[in-house]
Amino acid sequence: MKALLRESFYLSLLLCLCFIHRSFGATDTITTTHFLKDGDDNVASTGGIFEMGFFSPGNSKNRYVGMWYKNISVRTVVWVANREAPLTGGSGILKIIKPGILVLVNGTNHVVWSTNTTRSVQNPVAQLLDSGNLIVKEAGDDSPGNLIWQSFDHPTDTLLAGMKLGRNFVTGREVYLSSWKNEEDPAPGDSTYHCDPSGYPQNILKKGSDVVYRSGPWNGRSFSGNRNSREGPSYTFGVYSSKTEVYFGYNLTTSIIVRLTLSHNGVLQVWTWGDGDQGWIPFLLIPADNCDMYKLCGAYGSCNSQDSPECGCLDKFVPNNSDAWKRKDWSGGCVRRTELNCLQEDVFLKYSHIKLPDTRNSWSNVTMTLEECRNTCSKNCSCMAYSNSDILNEGSGCLLWFKDLLDIRQGPNGGQDIYIRMASSESGWLVAT
Repeated sequence: MKALLRESFYLSLLLCLCFIHRSFGATDTITTTHFLKDGDDNVASTGGIFEMGFFSPGNSKNRYVGMWYKNISVRTVVWVANREAPLTGGSGILKIIKPGILVLVNGTNHVVWSTNTTRSVQNPVAQLLDSGNLIVKEAGDDSPGNLIWQSFDHPTDTLLAGMKLGRNFVTGREVYLSSWKNEEDPAPGDSTYHCDPSGYPQNILKKGSDVVYRSGPWNGRSFSGNRNSREGPSYTFGVYSSKTEVYFGYNLTTSIIVRLTLSHNGVLQVWTWGDGDQGWIPFLLIPADNCDMYKLCGAYGSCNSQDSPECGCLDKFVPNNSDAWKRKDWSGGCVRRTELNCLQEDVFLKYSHIKLPDTRNSWSNVTMTLEECRNTCSKNCSCMAYSNSDILNEGSGCLLWFKDLLDIRQGPNGGQDIYIRMASSESGWLVAT
């Protein structure tokens, strides 16, 4: 009988220890006394959505602190802490220290990566949230406005729901995506993806310092004329502006997992997770065709992927260099077939189904009507075109362009109206000044 009781006691103790081990192993928090060690239990968000630990990408032997989906069969890394400072051994430790700094140390206790802060707290902790955001805060303080640091401000190649891709005008911080160098090296590659607030907000994909793709300005419903920037059944997206910040982001509307990535070869993709297929399903791809290439057809050139060749001149425009145009060198763009003469009262012609031109050198006023917009443009001989900035509720706001119109795309569907300054001798669908 005593033997049976003793066996029952040890079995209960073993089960209790296993439960305690699992409880500590599933913690979502790093404290000043509880670290994340390479080879030990990972950190997991409370709902078991995300997990953080040490990993080696592909065949690389380097070690990184990364974050991935916990319950997805294909390990999908969405964030890397020490992307430019890999560990070469398996003895790394991620700690939180006063006054509120995350530090990654190697086997000799040398700091290889750390966060920074301009504030200090007495009892700092790092917590992994179900959103995929790793935050540093004072223990017990759950106010979002009191965060010391967050990984959402320092993304790598993945945009998660709830992230803000853009610029904070108060702090001056810009948050943008940067690709990995290759599949085995998460260090920043050549490609970056930005929400550019200059002129009027639009998203821009760059390779180095060169723009390779432009979404078009946000028009209240979508990116202007870009058929690829469509909402899915599982998420909504938009560009949000205020006096303090401009950013692009998306929110989930279902429990389906969605992520936006920038690959090492410069391709933007939106993926959804398929439970049935146990794999990632591509939903959107950018660039999708040649017309997504930035200013492929030059100034006042219009790209239509259904035409052959894709580039043509807007109506009442002609190639700037006919010989080059015949050779499919469209970089010189197009010019008006009749030169402007502002003293003779130019007119504005209406062009429809247009992906609005590059807005980085534009001017905007969100309270103006289209009539007020036209009057403002007509009084300035340097104003080349105008349009509504918002197409909702029959249109509102004003966009003015003062330089050549670049990166225009035109098709039978989508897009919006733009009014381009032309010589008064031109006729057609026009609005006289």
